[in-house]
Amino acid sequence: MTIAEAADAQKIALEAELKEPITVDALTGDWKLLQRKHGHRYSTDDLLTAWYACACFPDRTPALDLGTGIGSVGLSYAWKFPRASVVGVEAQAISYRLLIENVAVNGAGDRVTTIHGDLREVPKGAYAAVPARHFAIVTGSPPYFDVKKGVMSEDSQKAHARFELRGDVRDYCRAAAYAMRDDGRFVFCFPTPQIQRAIDACSQHGLAIERRRDVVPKDGISPLFSLFACRKDAAQAGVTETYEAPLIVRDAAGQRTEEMQEIRVYLGMPK
Repeated sequence: MTIAEAADAQKIALEAELKEPITVDALTGDWKLLQRKHGHRYSTDDLLTAWYACACFPDRTPALDLGTGIGSVGLSYAWKFPRASVVGVEAQAISYRLLIENVAVNGAGDRVTTIHGDLREVPKGAYAAVPARHFAIVTGSPPYFDVKKGVMSEDSQKAHARFELRGDVRDYCRAAAYAMRDDGRFVFCFPTPQIQRAIDACSQHGLAIERRRDVVPKDGISPLFSLFACRKDAAQAGVTETYEAPLIVRDAAGQRTEEMQEIRVYLGMPK
């Protein structure tokens, strides 16, 4: 059975189980992603976080994806580097249910381990299975908004993906600092207008920003979010932050830029 056939079969089973529509979408190469049609969905944030980790720190293993959701970032890293082992941690039940299926339909169960747990529990709870100073690369897409600063969706999956209901960027940095090796790297994304929060969180947990790149959704408008690559003790090692030129996703006419096209090809997507 091909990956596409396995995903289509599991789509039918999930729709019967969850009693809602499920879609089968392309992830990378021939790998597929099962998603709720009306739930939180794979986004440009996820795609570019996966790309930044892959492009900046290729073929590092083992890898850890914090708050992995349905698995888009962790699975992208596993697809790009067939020798890499990946651990994905997710607290929310519906996202974890889909994560399990996405690992299975893509035949990645021998390299991708899933943990149903809250990243704030480091090093307790589910994180008892996550060794300290073990991972060569850690990734994450923290939720963006304080619960007091927006209107939350009634859909639990959407709400948890956008609002800080189970921790914020500080918790992600703390978990990453605990789990990554001394020579490891932590790659994550966060809204550019809130960039100081990310900088402070890194500093609070002994992480230094090695590289940063703002993402502009369309030429001519302000950056929407930023990509960060961090390491431990960078100051002592004489490493300073490299602020890279903004990544522009679409040109003024709304077409994907040449760089964005190249990123998609790099991750096995069609132009």
